[in-house]
Amino acid sequence: MIFAADAVKRQFRKERFMNLSFIGTSLALAAGIFAGSLSANSLPNPTGPVVLSVTGAIERINGEAAASFDMALLHSLEQSEITTDTIWTPGTHQFSGVLLKTLLKEVGASGSRVTAFAINDYSVVIPISDATDAGPIVAFAMDGQPMSRREKGPLWIIYPYSSGSEYRTEVIYARSIWQLNRLHIEE
Repeated sequence: MIFAADAVKRQFRKERFMNLSFIGTSLALAAGIFAGSLSANSLPNPTGPVVLSVTGAIERINGEAAASFDMALLHSLEQSEITTDTIWTPGTHQFSGVLLKTLLKEVGASGSRVTAFAINDYSVVIPISDATDAGPIVAFAMDGQPMSRREKGPLWIIYPYSSGSEYRTEVIYARSIWQLNRLHIEE
């Protein structure tokens, strides 16, 4: 009888160990899958001061629920240029930056609008439909030089105003937010 009880205890311990082993293996596998998906959906971390944070309906992040960009990360994206005059600056200037379309693609944005915020918390709503190959860009340079806050920088949403009357409207001018530092993507 004692031998039978010992056999039952051994069998119970073996099954318990196997269950714990299965749970441990499952957790390790899940952690590996999660880590793999996280790395596939994460962006490089900024190494300098963050100049732009993107939140909301995005898939790719590098911080707590945000995609944060320093100037080096913005410069690492495909760059675009717009040569245009503006109602805020005399003459024609060449603006360099990242197409809003490219930036939204980089963070895996899905939504219908972007709320853009300036350093002083001024905000504007930009429909995602504005993010086309023709512009606007998130400009970080004017005539090859970084823009200071006094020059409406470090980031300024620039549309190709000179390319057509559809870009010279009060609505478009209002969307041309300067001293940009945050974008929030909404469904």
